[in-house]
Amino acid sequence: MIALASDHAGFRLKEKTKALLDELHLEYEDFGPDGERPCDYPDYAYTAAKAVGSGRCDRGILACGTGIGVDMVANKVDGVRSALCTSLEMAELSRKHNDANVLSLGGRLLDWSLAEKIIRAWLSTSFEGGRHKVRVDKIHNLSGH
Repeated sequence: MIALASDHAGFRLKEKTKALLDELHLEYEDFGPDGERPCDYPDYAYTAAKAVGSGRCDRGILACGTGIGVDMVANKVDGVRSALCTSLEMAELSRKHNDANVLSLGGRLLDWSLAEKIIRAWLSTSFEGGRHKVRVDKIHNLSGH
């Protein structure tokens, strides 16, 4: 199950992501919003990230204007490793080396053609484990987590 959320600036990207996930026969839960009315990204990103951090959802895809805000919010949630990706290589490496479980995207910065490629790569790339697992494990042990 994939958690989805955005703000008004990422809403169109979120809606296109839903269509892509339907095409790929992947289940998702949309944590909002339900339209392009101005809203605050922390309200939606936090709820979706909590679903990932708790294990209710396996992964999450978040979008706001730049992707920066939703990424910051998601990374405040225990168990979440969110990656703001603007290229195919970043998407692949965020999975291979960092086991990112949330993908953050900028709806105002990415055209759909690139965003779709990033999402597809992120969804299809596996974590390599090994030496990377040791590093990823350290992330959640910082600051007493």
